[in-house]
Amino acid sequence: MAEIKARTAWIHVSIPGQEDQAPDLPVEKHENYKFPSMKLLGEELVCVLDQLKVAQVIGFGEGAGANIIARFAMAHPERVLGITLIHCTGTTAGFMESMKDKLISWKLDHIGMNPTAENYLVLHRFGSFDKCEDSIKQMKTAFKDHLRSGINPKNLRRFVIAFMERSNIVDSIGDIQCPVLLVSGKLASHAHTVNTLEMAMRKKFENKKNVEFLECDDVANVLEEKPEKLAESFQYHLQGIGLVSSIPMKKMGGRPRLPSGSSMEAADLPKSFSPPKANSPLAQWPKCKCHSCPESL
Repeated sequence: MAEIKARTAWIHVSIPGQEDQAPDLPVEKHENYKFPSMKLLGEELVCVLDQLKVAQVIGFGEGAGANIIARFAMAHPERVLGITLIHCTGTTAGFMESMKDKLISWKLDHIGMNPTAENYLVLHRFGSFDKCEDSIKQMKTAFKDHLRSGINPKNLRRFVIAFMERSNIVDSIGDIQCPVLLVSGKLASHAHTVNTLEMAMRKKFENKKNVEFLECDDVANVLEEKPEKLAESFQYHLQGIGLVSSIPMKKMGGRPRLPSGSSMEAADLPKSFSPPKANSPLAQWPKCKCHSCPESL
């Protein structure tokens, strides 16, 4: 990933109240505040791009973040060149998931961060397979330590509820027009829902080649356990779109082949990219209408 990072700019977006050491969010009943739904979170990501004057992006998300990125690509296809969705859930919460999430939500609200919530979040991130490798144990311990010391449990409860009440995106997944890289570990807690989403995409996408699926055996968290495999697939995904063409493919080796007269910088641009015209919406950067942007207040 080092070569990709050297040629790209990453925009990390934190969900309201989920950043480290975040203060309590306003009380919904008394302060006229409502935590955004998953649908609204996805749709309003465009405001971040407008504020930063970024015309188009590659979306990259994991878990609930992947669900949000998928919704963003559905709502604003003209702003997305491609998306990578890791452990993305496309369906609504099932009965058992809803019951567990309600229990976690209650405990986070009344007790704060607690072993039940910690174990449930670890299950979501690392799967149910009890691995004995020291590296995995260390990752789980570090994750729990971060939950205890860095995350506001009351704010996390709001996010859990929003995820629990998510709407179905499978039925309208065909609205995505860009290439998609789906990623899952076979031991992930939501592996079956990723497979459901993949089948829906292959059924509803006009261009069936726009769907790639990376599924790793004996792995729950691909980001943590198979980062080299994810990096390789992500590179091929970007190069299929026409980005970072100057990076040689690992399996092929050697120097990248560039068109005559091309520079390394030009080779890293998407094939379909062209600067927005002066009279286009992307060039004019109209005032954002979402409630969260400073310009709209």
